[in-house]
Amino acid sequence: MAADSNSINQVRSILSNMRTASLGTLASDGSPFLSLVTIAPTSELQSVMLLSGLAVHTRNLQQDERCSLLLVEPGGEDGNPLAGARLTLTGRAVCLDRSEDADKRAAFLTVHPEAAMYADFGDFTIWCFELEAAHLVAGFGRIVSVRADDLR
Repeated sequence: MAADSNSINQVRSILSNMRTASLGTLASDGSPFLSLVTIAPTSELQSVMLLSGLAVHTRNLQQDERCSLLLVEPGGEDGNPLAGARLTLTGRAVCLDRSEDADKRAAFLTVHPEAAMYADFGDFTIWCFELEAAHLVAGFGRIVSVRADDLR
């Protein structure tokens, strides 16, 4: 199904409001690996993550920057976890050099001030997720794929 303006607006809303995501990375043997991360949007096509070098997902990204994020809107509070909209993002994550990450680090800490207690530890770095495509499931029969260009 082609992306209409309502779907594009819903994708934008989810992107701007979500603060946690499931991060899918690829292990060195090619097998998928999924973990929970905190995110902060910096634009319609980019979110940032503060990741520890000790984490498996970070080591995976160091080997292969291709990844996915799964964002889930609230909606399953009444017992149906599939009631909320889900947005799967595909793209690439790029690690920023500490000398060049001040703006992105500040954006992340504005959204996640609790991370300030460990954000300056040597093994934590800012990673930018660059969105290439999105897949929205927003209810029964309401499924649409959105290209990054549709969100510009």
